[in-house]
Amino acid sequence: MTIHRFAIALLVGIALAGCEEAAKPQPGGREASQQEHVLPKSSSAGLPDGNVAAGQKLATVKGASGQACVDCHGAAGNAPIDPSYPLLAGQYADYIAHTLLGYRDGRREHALMSQQAKGLSDQQIADLAAYFAAQRGKLRDLEGAHN
Repeated sequence: MTIHRFAIALLVGIALAGCEEAAKPQPGGREASQQEHVLPKSSSAGLPDGNVAAGQKLATVKGASGQACVDCHGAAGNAPIDPSYPLLAGQYADYIAHTLLGYRDGRREHALMSQQAKGLSDQQIADLAAYFAAQRGKLRDLEGAHN
């Protein structure tokens, strides 16, 4: 019984400490609860901001494999020619960016994608990620899924 009380007291103390920290004035004189929600200017991959229009153009340019993104993944990334190829439309931009960086840098390997990504610059990867993320996609999460 004593261990349970100690554990509860410890958890309450941690929770209160977190609340106290969040209530401290932040730089600029605003409290944490009043700060505006600001999206990061760059991706978690450390890339520059992507440009959707530039990504759209790039998605139709033949790459090192002789294919364009849309040749295999379909128009707007919504209709892959093979069921094993991923849907790109509506995918998180950071996911696409990290994946392309992995192919480009050799951390991921695929017969076509490794060649395709090898010559891409950071800006081109960011642009492609922004374009495909901005497309209306068929991807779904598990919200509301039934067993």
